[in-house]
Amino acid sequence: MLFSSQVLILDAFTTKLLSSCCKMSDLMSEKITIVEDLFKSREPVLEMKAIYFMTPTAKCVDAFIADFKPKPKYKAAYVYFTDYCPDDLFNKMRQACGKHIRVCKEINISFMPQEAQVFTCDNPGAFRSIYSPKSQDKMKTLETLANQLVTLCATLDEYPGIRYKKDGNMENAKVLAEMVDRKLAAHYQLDDSSKKKAQLLIVDRGFDPVTPILHELTYQAMAYDLIDIKNDTYKYKARDGLEKQALLNEDDMLWVNLRHQHIAEVSVQCISNLAQMMKKMPKTIHLQLAEDCMKHFANNVEKLCKAEQDLAVGADVEGLKVKDPMRTLLPVLLNPYSKHDKIRAVLLYIFSLNGTTEENLNKLIEHVKIEEEPEYIQNWKELGVSILTTPSFFSRKPTRRERSQEERYNLSRWIPTIKDVMEDVVENKLDTKEWPHQSECPAAWNGSGAVSARQKHKASTQDDRRTGSRLIIFVIGGISFSEMRCAYEVTRAMKTCEVIIGSSHITTPTVLLDDIKALSKGPMESFTLEVETKA
Repeated sequence: MLFSSQVLILDAFTTKLLSSCCKMSDLMSEKITIVEDLFKSREPVLEMKAIYFMTPTAKCVDAFIADFKPKPKYKAAYVYFTDYCPDDLFNKMRQACGKHIRVCKEINISFMPQEAQVFTCDNPGAFRSIYSPKSQDKMKTLETLANQLVTLCATLDEYPGIRYKKDGNMENAKVLAEMVDRKLAAHYQLDDSSKKKAQLLIVDRGFDPVTPILHELTYQAMAYDLIDIKNDTYKYKARDGLEKQALLNEDDMLWVNLRHQHIAEVSVQCISNLAQMMKKMPKTIHLQLAEDCMKHFANNVEKLCKAEQDLAVGADVEGLKVKDPMRTLLPVLLNPYSKHDKIRAVLLYIFSLNGTTEENLNKLIEHVKIEEEPEYIQNWKELGVSILTTPSFFSRKPTRRERSQEERYNLSRWIPTIKDVMEDVVENKLDTKEWPHQSECPAAWNGSGAVSARQKHKASTQDDRRTGSRLIIFVIGGISFSEMRCAYEVTRAMKTCEVIIGSSHITTPTVLLDDIKALSKGPMESFTLEVETKA
């Protein structure tokens, strides 16, 4: 940057975005000495230039204008929008304080880079907006997600062919695919040099209801399910009795190496490296976190996992078919497990049967003692998941890949359905009836091919390293940590293709169940609930 000392002004989204990829020291090296909140009251600093990095919303633009009218707070403004700024907002800003604006650019990054192969749209509220029967902003939310996906593709320098999961009950994936297709065409102006070498698959959360509610025994998924980790921060008591906290992110290489391993392997690794860990403080937290996970496992998760796996897979450890799922479920209902754990088991039972009778459902709700809140179970229908048996000749259960030869832990036999999809698409085996093409994809796409879909500039070092194509998967309504793990596993196994997975947000079993329950509430009820929670 050519500027002298300057102030950087951010909104909530761009604060999170910047925090995910740089430190204050990085900003200081770019001569940014002050970072401010766009919506907080600030004293004027007329000798400083201000860089505004913000989302193109009416709220942000109004706050920006207030900084320069009636009197300017800064010497000049350099405005960077995360993505396309609508003409009406741009014109409003230009007319109000155009003489103060030196730069105004759209930089196409309105998604959140979560991990090396994971992104989100940082919008947990999209779940209610899209799936609630009382929602008033479903199309607007899908439009926003489409814009965010376009900025992802632009940042990755890809112009992907688009496919979506066809579902008789749900149109969300189709609608979003159409929106993204239209917006990508406008973004790239359909020049013939932009042939599609990547694929973008769009799928609804109801496509696989099993994976996000199972107890998972890989380190990251297990920790986020069982331990109260907020904003990727793990709080724990150190041996000296003091409260400490650690950030679980890409900067912690031990976390990156351990997060997809089974908890049994993590525990062994942590204990064998204990001496080395004690020398380097950041690493000791993994011994603590693994111990915390194992305590939960020993207390009740181990017994729950056996029943859950049998219900999810439809067979026991020996491979014998579960003939009577109720016999598998009953011990869970009769034991003093938590309400959420019982709900999870009941749902797995219902999913295994592809729906149950109303009489049976009422008995199950009674057993779990949720007569006052049956929405935990009933509202799955809003995701297109069968809760009540319907007279239909068609089963919604997808055909699974044969994996009997793969070595797996007894309590981790279930494989997320999205992993089958990833492998099928890379091997060009994905059924075109179930996964129609919204836009043209390479005729025999197998994950190998050109480095980039567009060659308007010289490939970066990362592009040079990547010898295959990209598969981008977007799950509407939240992804689980298990599904995130699959992107890394398939990339490692297939070698010819980098799999990137994203969603509106990352969810955990507890969060998902609470979101499902809240679908019955109207917009005002949800808003009131949010305010009370924050208070």
